[in-house]
Amino acid sequence: MAQAKTLTPEELDKVLAYVSTKKYPERDRALILTSCYSGLRVAEIASLKMRDVVNEDGTIRNEVRLSAAQTKGGQPRTVFLPKKLQDELAIYLATRYARFPDVPFFHTAKRLGFSANSLCQWFFWAYRNAGIAGASSHSGRRTFITTLANKGISVRVLAGLAGHKSIAVTQKYIDVNPDLMRNAVELI
Repeated sequence: MAQAKTLTPEELDKVLAYVSTKKYPERDRALILTSCYSGLRVAEIASLKMRDVVNEDGTIRNEVRLSAAQTKGGQPRTVFLPKKLQDELAIYLATRYARFPDVPFFHTAKRLGFSANSLCQWFFWAYRNAGIAGASSHSGRRTFITTLANKGISVRVLAGLAGHKSIAVTQKYIDVNPDLMRNAVELI
């Protein structure tokens, strides 16, 4: 099976433009950017509850603590949310009426939480309908890791951010492209 496509900045803009035309534009934008700016897996995004993302005062947390049950490896981990993602999540949160701690953070059209499978399908169709071939629910995670690697973040830090036990796994996520190689040789 081929790896999910890593999104270019232009492709990210393209999918964000597409979702802005849909029924829940704030939610859809927040879903795409949560994937691309935090590196969360689709099942982790689907598992988020209000208490995971929202402070008691109604503000967005700068760290999300995932329980072992919420992660792929069964190990709890902390996910750091950049300021620009916190701002996007706050915009989405303003559209939510129910804010009880156990309510899913991201809702479906029926105001229920997504299952991992339904959210996986949601990402697939969002990318496909935006005209981005090869993208899937894992594209945001690959984009997150590759973008940080291209900015010089060490593989060890990337592994910690991704929740990988092995840096060898993290290295598989990093796309090498001609621009990256061109910039690398200019460092000589």
